[in-house]
Amino acid sequence: MSKRISDRVTWVGKIDWELTSFHGDELSTHKGSSYNSYLIRDEKNVLIDTVWKPYDCEFVSRLKQEIPLDEIDYIVMNHNEVDHSGALIEILREIPNTPIYCTAKGEAILRGHYHQDWNFVKVKTGDTLNLGATTLTFIEAPMLHWPDTMFSYLSGENILFSNDGFGQHYATESLFNDRVCAAEVMREALKYYVNILNPFSPMVTRKVKEIINMNLPLAMICPSHGVIWKENPMQIVEKYLQWADSYQENQVTIVYDTMWQSTRHMAQAAAEGVLEVLPDATVVLKNAAIDDKNDILTEIFKSKGILMGSPTINNGYSYAIAGLLEMARGLKFKKKKAAAFGSFGWSGEAVKMISAHLQEAGFELPIEGLRQQWVPDGDMLDECRKWGHEFAQTLTV
Repeated sequence: MSKRISDRVTWVGKIDWELTSFHGDELSTHKGSSYNSYLIRDEKNVLIDTVWKPYDCEFVSRLKQEIPLDEIDYIVMNHNEVDHSGALIEILREIPNTPIYCTAKGEAILRGHYHQDWNFVKVKTGDTLNLGATTLTFIEAPMLHWPDTMFSYLSGENILFSNDGFGQHYATESLFNDRVCAAEVMREALKYYVNILNPFSPMVTRKVKEIINMNLPLAMICPSHGVIWKENPMQIVEKYLQWADSYQENQVTIVYDTMWQSTRHMAQAAAEGVLEVLPDATVVLKNAAIDDKNDILTEIFKSKGILMGSPTINNGYSYAIAGLLEMARGLKFKKKKAAAFGSFGWSGEAVKMISAHLQEAGFELPIEGLRQQWVPDGDMLDECRKWGHEFAQTLTV
């Protein structure tokens, strides 16, 4: 079902209520998502982006109910990952010579995905496409979050089509941010930023400042996933500037895996020690084998201190902790302190290995890791509290 969002622009995308994971299984989507495609009507008509391939026939069928396909003059592809470009094959079967406006790298990616010699028109920052009463201005945004990404600004309607920038994996038929729970949407926007855009924070900062300096009047920001920012659209722009600047809150996150509960008891005791020093801090405990990995990474992003623990298993540590450390390495967290802990039976390598991998992932390790043999008793738990206390003290300087 299409939805008119302004005098000249109609949302023609797809709400995916059933989506539970994205990028394979790399990103959880507990709230579903949407693939936002937009139709601009003027003297010339433009389709901005399409949808994921599983919905290509459905998308084209519904688009035909909105406009005869041969009345679409241009297709603008702001980004060419398959969740955006997946319906191109289906739509270009019917209107094969329609010009596709994209960046030079966008053309290369589309050719690599679909192996078609379509009618590509390469654009760069500052190029425009006159539609009649309105004009599209293209703004390259490489690595937000692919090298081909661009934004498109529609003058006259004052709409920024921001593609993966400012998006969220969030399914709603209400479409606009002022019609859904504000806290819930911002939570999903943060999770989206952490798990998709955080590695490219320096580029985010440069691009957001560039857009602010353009002094564009903004009635709406229309991303490719989730809600449209209609009420106070600059709020998400301001959040991106905060998140991109080595973001942290007054929070410590303790992540652990446990085999027979010994490492869990260590984690809980360490939390008590942290709160002795930082009574006003938020302390979050997450079991890496049970809690969602992307939610854990979001909590790590919010934190100024992270404690990570695992029992020693087969001369190493748990695969759940290993997976999180590898994801954290790729996400390139900045200015965060961390330390490792864990229980063991007879070899005890886990703490040393976790410490090395925390350093590799860019965390500062202000204290030595803590390891304890077998099941911690009262004295050993006191040692955990003291260790948590010592770590928290490093967060006050």
